[in-house]
Amino acid sequence: MKAHYRVAAVSLALLVAAAGLFRLTPAVGAAATGKIAGTVKLDGQAPHQKPIDMSKDPSCAQTHTGPSPAGENVVVGANGALANVVVYISQGLSAPIPVASQPVTFAQKGCQYVPHVVAVNPGQHLSIVNDDKTMHNIHPDPKPGGGNTAFNKSQIVGAPAIDVTWSAEEMIPVKCNVHPWMHAFIAVVKGPNGVSDGNGAFTLENVPPGTYTLTAWHETYGTQTQKVTVAEGKPATADFTFKAK
Repeated sequence: MKAHYRVAAVSLALLVAAAGLFRLTPAVGAAATGKIAGTVKLDGQAPHQKPIDMSKDPSCAQTHTGPSPAGENVVVGANGALANVVVYISQGLSAPIPVASQPVTFAQKGCQYVPHVVAVNPGQHLSIVNDDKTMHNIHPDPKPGGGNTAFNKSQIVGAPAIDVTWSAEEMIPVKCNVHPWMHAFIAVVKGPNGVSDGNGAFTLENVPPGTYTLTAWHETYGTQTQKVTVAEGKPATADFTFKAK
């Protein structure tokens, strides 16, 4: 009987230890990630963006009650803040990073693509919607042989969303054959990423500790890189400045 009691006691102790480890594991995982935040600026005079002439489609023109919107190749805010810059980790991710589970929405609104630049992981779902009272077509044009497939799909008023995923990392240009002024980019990048807003600010969340090469990409000014180290559970800072052409 004593042997049975000893076995039971050992088994109970193992169960208690396992339960304690199970409770601790999520806390360790949560503390292990950090983030990278920073700003992107343009040094110099921003190029003039011409107003868009939407008069050929009155339903487009009527969505803008004020001045006509301008092109979005270079969008600069106060103090040189540069928007629509994709910032992502290009080197240093040693372990597989889970694909972001939340789909990203890419809208056709006011006869423009919103946002102008959208970032997704390979395999992450992109939901393309038409919020306008006119027909659009979505025409991504990836490089041939690069692993991503081009398509050209129309979306009439009230049509359901188009759900799409991409296989390979690439900056994919997008156009609308119905409205030739509509242009955008789908940035397919691995791991944590961010796109600079109107204040030039960006944030990469859930970054594991480590030293990385961070890349900033802009459709007009190309790419810049810098090294950044993320400590366990702590934020890191990285700022980029592009020279105006």
